Amino acid sequence: MSSQDDEQFPAAAPEPAAASADEGMTWWYRWLCRIAGVIGGMSCACAGLWNCVTINPLNIAAGVWMMLNAFVLFLCEAPFCCQFIEFANAVSARADRLRAWQKAAFYCGMAVFPVMLSLTLTTLFGNAVAFATGVLYGLSALGKKGDAISYARIHQQQKQMDEEKLTGTLEGQA
Repeated sequence: MSSQDDEQFPAAAPEPAAASADEGMTWWYRWLCRIAGVIGGMSCACAGLWNCVTINPLNIAAGVWMMLNAFVLFLCEAPFCCQFIEFANAVSARADRLRAWQKAAFYCGMAVFPVMLSLTLTTLFGNAVAFATGVLYGLSALGKKGDAISYARIHQQQKQMDEEKLTGTLEGQA
């Protein structure tokens, strides 16, 4: 290829999906979130099944919703658990492209709804780990904590600016 071809066909820019998939999460934190999602799915499934063994219709509705939460958590976080479903890998790939704050809002919202529907210990404990998964994703959306050196530099710069403003106002009065 000549240099003219390089000008006509610039290098492809990285896809935004690849950039949002990383989002500064370390590999161990990503695995922690996935494991929490799988454990949250198991707790939702067990507690949802237990919640359905009743005659109260609100408990049954909350139990069904919890089992649906478990299915969605398994589908998004561990698609290998749902190999019998043809679209599992596609849904998991789409869920991986979501930003961390979107996953956090989705998982926390999914976990809160059955608790609002039927406030029992079963729904509270069953959805606690699913909610914690959303909280973990939400914490990753906040980003990394800065180091002490950069905070000290910022503080020093602000202190110098404050001193300059103070001396500027004193010189202006004289």
